[in-house]
Amino acid sequence: MTESSEPDDPDIRQRLHAVRDSGDRNRATAPSVRALGWREREVLSVLRELRSATVQQVASRLGASLAYTTVMTTLDRLFRKGLLQREKQNRAFLYSAAVSAREVEGKRAAHFIQRFFAESNAQPDVLVSCLVDAVHQYDTELLDRLELSIRQARSQTPSSPLRPEKEDPR
Repeated sequence: MTESSEPDDPDIRQRLHAVRDSGDRNRATAPSVRALGWREREVLSVLRELRSATVQQVASRLGASLAYTTVMTTLDRLFRKGLLQREKQNRAFLYSAAVSAREVEGKRAAHFIQRFFAESNAQPDVLVSCLVDAVHQYDTELLDRLELSIRQARSQTPSSPLRPEKEDPR
């Protein structure tokens, strides 16, 4: 590794930069999920249950009693982030989710991983080891599910963008 914590191998360095840069390219067109607060996630959950709803309908389904204007502002913010669609019906907007829960969580996970590697001076192998240790301490059953997911992903994908394919030694 060089002083800038870049891998010595130019192929790995190029793949690492491609992963880091892909987040920048997708930001302009992808919905913004980087900074969703718990209230925004709660509102999205209510909208998924109802499929579509007005501000009043969302407000009545939320756990806490919130002012109509607070719910309206939250819905508008989610709309501006590209996470909701809205259509005018009489004098009110009818809101619906523009992306699935899976897409939102997938984008959050991709952003987390991009930041996890880009904001560290440690080698990727060290970071992965620390992540595995943290998951193990958090929930061993989750670690088992993660291992199964990794095996399934590897059986579907020939190589990772960070790892060049290894040649068969035969």
